[in-house]
Amino acid sequence: MLKTYYLLTKPGIIMGNAITTASAFFLASKGHVDFILFLATVAGLGGIIGSACVCNNYIDRESDAKMVRTKNRPLPKGLISGKKALIFAAMLGSAGALVLGIFTNVLALTVALFGFFIYVVLYSFWKYKTYYATLVGSIAGAVPPVVGYCAVSHHLDFGAVLLFAILVLWQMPHFFAIAMYRFNDYVAASIPLLPIKKGAQATKIQMLLYIMGFTLVALLLTPLGYTGKIVLVSAALLGFAWLILCLKGFKVANDRQWARKMFVLSLVIITIFSVTISIDAIL
Repeated sequence: MLKTYYLLTKPGIIMGNAITTASAFFLASKGHVDFILFLATVAGLGGIIGSACVCNNYIDRESDAKMVRTKNRPLPKGLISGKKALIFAAMLGSAGALVLGIFTNVLALTVALFGFFIYVVLYSFWKYKTYYATLVGSIAGAVPPVVGYCAVSHHLDFGAVLLFAILVLWQMPHFFAIAMYRFNDYVAASIPLLPIKKGAQATKIQMLLYIMGFTLVALLLTPLGYTGKIVLVSAALLGFAWLILCLKGFKVANDRQWARKMFVLSLVIITIFSVTISIDAIL
């Protein structure tokens, strides 16, 4: 039963967001890390993200049952009732908000709750109506590093804006790759994502533009004084590698195999980039 509740929180998403949150926290700390504050920030935000994911699982329970990738999730399989899932979500969210409220500051808590609202109330419902919901979802996914940054800085500045923009620009090609790789699943669930509504070519063009944007904005961190040369080199190499693979997509015979490579590379890129920022900030 504990594993069922654990899976409802989408632990992979929590872990991924913890990595981007940590990088932003360390960046704002400027070498002077308060590890108690760090642990509280990650734990509190993790509770809110976990709550949002449980709510999303509840909203998606019928469509999840139609997709190969998600049909074995706890709610579609009937391993837990919807009522128990929502109670669990409320407990997680309340605990997370309490921790953030006590240990961080009002701004960090407000930003975190804003992300919860965007993901649960807007994205989770709009994705069944329009492919523009992907952009809405990317806004929610870009909130965690801003929370990590604000937990230390107590204010929003251009550094927070840059981190937010980087995550939005990264998520769009990441999401599009998933949509292309899992094309049949989303068709079965009647979710109108960009590849379904506009086709592979239009999707690849948008992916290319977003990757270019991601690389350019990531490169700004160093000349603007937020990071050192290690981040500059990392951003350049990672962005170039992603761009090359994206360009190859215009000539491939199997879009889904290519999309899966794009998806995997996107995860490698954001992980290495976040770790690089963390190391640079600590050193």
